[in-house]
Amino acid sequence: MEDSDRDWKLRLRYGQLVTPYIHYTVIAEGEVNELTDGFECPKGKAFMGMKIWAESQEEAADVFQSIGRQIGFNTTGNLDIYETEPQEPPGENPSGYAITFTPFS
Repeated sequence: MEDSDRDWKLRLRYGQLVTPYIHYTVIAEGEVNELTDGFECPKGKAFMGMKIWAESQEEAADVFQSIGRQIGFNTTGNLDIYETEPQEPPGENPSGYAITFTPFS
């Protein structure tokens, strides 16, 4: 872990870096269509996972579905939402990162 990574995590943990956001990981079943933005996954059924900074689970779900639609993923199942340790620092707005796909048949 680099010093800059450790620094923001320590500052966040000890209240020196303040954010209104909570860090979540969201996973949902859905349908992959034509993906954009350099994402790769065969068309068809897949799970999509995403790490999200948001104010609530409801906002995390909205961010997940909005980004999913923008990149070509339509949610067809329930969203599983977990509070998790961040891998990237929070930004000024709710945001998602580390998007992954796991296809299945």
